[in-house]
Amino acid sequence: MELNADFSERVLVHSDEVEWQASPMPGVDRRMLDRIGGEVARATTIVRYAPDSQFSAHTHSGGEEFIVLDGVFQDEHGDFPAGTYVRNPPTTSHTPGSEQGCTIFVKLWQFDMDDRNQFRKDMAAELGDAQDGVAVAELHSDPRETVRYAHLDAGAHWHVSDAGGIELLMIDGTMIQGGEELRKGSWLRLPEGDPLKVEAGPDGAKVWMKTGHLPFATPPAA
Repeated sequence: MELNADFSERVLVHSDEVEWQASPMPGVDRRMLDRIGGEVARATTIVRYAPDSQFSAHTHSGGEEFIVLDGVFQDEHGDFPAGTYVRNPPTTSHTPGSEQGCTIFVKLWQFDMDDRNQFRKDMAAELGDAQDGVAVAELHSDPRETVRYAHLDAGAHWHVSDAGGIELLMIDGTMIQGGEELRKGSWLRLPEGDPLKVEAGPDGAKVWMKTGHLPFATPPAA
């Protein structure tokens, strides 16, 4: 399966307009944003766990990173409330689920295969002081990519011109980019050489962002 697999194109998806699709596990549904591969795939997805649902135990051969958007995600390593950013690199394993239900934004098979840096962070707690109405937290950085979380005040302008492509998920609020409104749940991917220029809406914006990673976008290993 290929979905939004041309990384030279700008892609904007309002995830609330995408139909939920059942996963192989009862009570776990997903909205696919981009994908290369079948059930094992290089994938960017929003996943919804119904209350008391659980996914089977598995090892992340290609790594996994996710943000908890609402509810509480759980596994044998602990409870992960909304606003948590988690990196589970290649070779890590867990049995994910949620007693109360939750929604996560998850990226699979997008790690350096030698990465072993596993961690969790409260994104808001990592924010630095605001400059010109924009407060930014650097959640992770390596030679392949940089991951950030940002709060924009109402009307604030933000310009990012990192090499290697830009991808973002709107956590809350609104922004204008390229004459289009991004709202809660909107997912934007800009190709290499296309800078991000946005203006926050009247309620500001909360944004997760990854840059530099698109040149490394490949299908999962066989």
